[in-house]
Amino acid sequence: MSEAALATGAPRVVAGIGFSSEATAEEIAGLLQRCLRDAGIAAADVVAVPAFKSGAPIVGVLPGLLGLDVHLIEDADMAAVQDRCLSRSSVVKAATGHGSVAEACALAVAGPGGRLTGPRLASAHATCALVLCQETS
Repeated sequence: MSEAALATGAPRVVAGIGFSSEATAEEIAGLLQRCLRDAGIAAADVVAVPAFKSGAPIVGVLPGLLGLDVHLIEDADMAAVQDRCLSRSSVVKAATGHGSVAEACALAVAGPGGRLTGPRLASAHATCALVLCQETS
């Protein structure tokens, strides 16, 4: 799916999440809350995770735990926004092919008008980034 297609009807606040197999749902929920608090935002509208993690059990738990829809972001869509990411990790790039996962997932859902609230935050096994979508009329 292209950025333009993803941007249609895009939510106002997108939370991008990257995580290792050791991450727990509680860790991700806590990290999302920390991200929101640090950005002065009350809540996210949707969560975006990499499609290559779609088989992870945690992906099935997140919608119920967070009360948000979870969008799966394909590699091509993450690759298309890497130049807009603020954070890059050589370790993550070696493992996934992308220097940034959380930021890229959020930017891919938000579309070309989305902007990061700042660099991603990290916990022991997860990362989270927030993107504000361009307001449309």
